[in-house]
Amino acid sequence: MRRTRTRAATLAAATALLAGLAVAPTAHAVTAHHHAETTLGQLAERTGRYFGSAVDNPELTDTDYANLLGKEFDATTPGNGMKWYATEPQRGVFDFTAGDEIVNYAKAKGLKVRGHNLLWHSQLPSWLTSGTWTADELRSILKNHITNVVKHYKGKVFAWDVANEIMNEDGTYRENNFYKTIGPSYIADALRWAHAADPKVKLYLNDYNVEGTGAKSDAYYTLIKQLKADRVPIDGFGMQAHLALQYGFPYQMRQNIQRFADVGVDVAITELDIRVILPSDATKLAQQADWYRRVTNACLAVRRCVGITVWGYSDRHSWIPSVFPGEGAALPWDENLVHKPAYDAIRNALTAAGS
Repeated sequence: MRRTRTRAATLAAATALLAGLAVAPTAHAVTAHHHAETTLGQLAERTGRYFGSAVDNPELTDTDYANLLGKEFDATTPGNGMKWYATEPQRGVFDFTAGDEIVNYAKAKGLKVRGHNLLWHSQLPSWLTSGTWTADELRSILKNHITNVVKHYKGKVFAWDVANEIMNEDGTYRENNFYKTIGPSYIADALRWAHAADPKVKLYLNDYNVEGTGAKSDAYYTLIKQLKADRVPIDGFGMQAHLALQYGFPYQMRQNIQRFADVGVDVAITELDIRVILPSDATKLAQQADWYRRVTNACLAVRRCVGITVWGYSDRHSWIPSVFPGEGAALPWDENLVHKPAYDAIRNALTAAGS
C-alpha cells in the first residue's frame, strides 16, 4: 500500500524545500571545514548506528570512488561478491575471491561488512538451477553452502542476509527452487545452519517493498513472530528501500519499523536508493532529498533500527538505469562524486539526532 499526494501538493512541498535550499551555498561555505572533519559514518555512530554503502568488485578499481567510500562511510555490503554464483560456482567447489577482496578493502578502510546473501532465487549457479533434486538432496546442498560460506567469513562480517526476497507482493511465499522442493521449512533451516556456523553473527531476512505496511510486510511480520516463537535464531529484518518518487513514500514507515522492533528483532535499511524519472531537475532532487531525510529519520526514531546502507552512494555506478530504463539519479552523490541535496538532508538528520 502506498501513500499518494496530489501533484500540486508535491510541487508545493518541493518549492518550500527548494526555498530552504536557496541558502545552501552560504551554509555550505560555513560548514565545509566541518564536513571535512565529520563523515556520515561518524555522525551515524554518534546515534549508535552505522551508515554504509554497498560496493561491487569492479568499483574498487575506480580509485576516487573507492577512496571516498572508504572515507565517508563506516560499513559496506558486497553487491555481488558473496552471492551463490560467485561463492560456489561448481557444486562443493568454493571460491571466495570476490568476497575476500571486498572484506580486505573494508578492513584496510576500517569499515564493517554486512554479508549478502546466503540464499536467493536469483544469481544462482547453473549447476544448481539445472539440477533435479530431491528435498533431502537440496537440503544437503543448502546446508553445505551456508555452512561453508558463513564459516569462511566468521568474525569478518557482523550480519548476514540469510534469506533474500522470499515473499511475493501479496504476502505468499515466492515459489523459488527451495520452496518448491523443500517447502517453507527451508527458511528456518537456513537460519539454524547459519547460526551453527557462526553463533555471533546477526541473521536477517531481507526484501524490497516492505518499508511500509501492507500484505508483504505483514507476511514477514507474521513469519518472524512464528520463527521467534519456535526459537529459530533470527536477529533482524532488512528493508531494502529501493524507492521511486512516482510511487509515493512508503506508508507508515516509522510505525512499520517499530512493529518489527517490538517483536524483538533489529531492523536495518539495507539497500537504499530513491530513483526519479529522468531527466532529473531541481524539483525532483528536492523531493528526493526530503525522502532521504524521511527514511533516515524513520530509522533514527526507532532504537532497534541499527543502521542504513545506500546501494552504492553515487549515480556513477548505480544499477538503476540498466534495470529501470528512463529512471536514475537515485543516490546522494552524482556521477562526478558531487553532493546532491540528498546528501545534506541525510547529514542534517544524522547531525540533529546525534547532538
